[in-house]
Amino acid sequence: MDIQHGAKGIERAALNINPGGWAVEDTKPISTLLGSCVAVCLYDPKIRLAGMNHFLLPSRGHNNFDDTDVVLAGDFAMEVLVNAMINKGAQKGRLIAKAFGGSNIVDSIRMAIGERNSEFARDWLERENIPLVASDFGGSWARKVLCHPCTGDAWCRRTPISSVDTRAEQEYQQSLSVLTPRKIELFL
Repeated sequence: MDIQHGAKGIERAALNINPGGWAVEDTKPISTLLGSCVAVCLYDPKIRLAGMNHFLLPSRGHNNFDDTDVVLAGDFAMEVLVNAMINKGAQKGRLIAKAFGGSNIVDSIRMAIGERNSEFARDWLERENIPLVASDFGGSWARKVLCHPCTGDAWCRRTPISSVDTRAEQEYQQSLSVLTPRKIELFL
């Protein structure tokens, strides 16, 4: 890679992941764009393997989430990422983490999704004995995150958010506040 182009060159070459997504790579950079969501980058320095996830909510809890919502939850995202890295040769004891996001995009003290996501990421990593060596949480801005698997480097660029940028987050927050039980039919 051309060092002169740094993060810009990596950004153009990166595999982008969306909410609920994750990726594990040994050569291709990984990127994502965050608001109140959190992305955790895991790295195994011995085999130079990196992974990143992007989650929207801390956990599935006891809510009536459908299958789509499950993949957006942090507890699911963290387990999937660690397992995918182990399947590609990483060892859990060698993993280090860098985590980003958790902005307070939507003005709702009641939900505080960004803060809850950040707290979940810290707690989960601590409980699993994976050192969090760098983080950038909170605030009221969007973040573009890039992770390079060859070095384990991660870059985070903060961007001011306009009211147009927050529309999707506000709509999702409103849908969470009026969750209704879903009827499930089993076909035999």
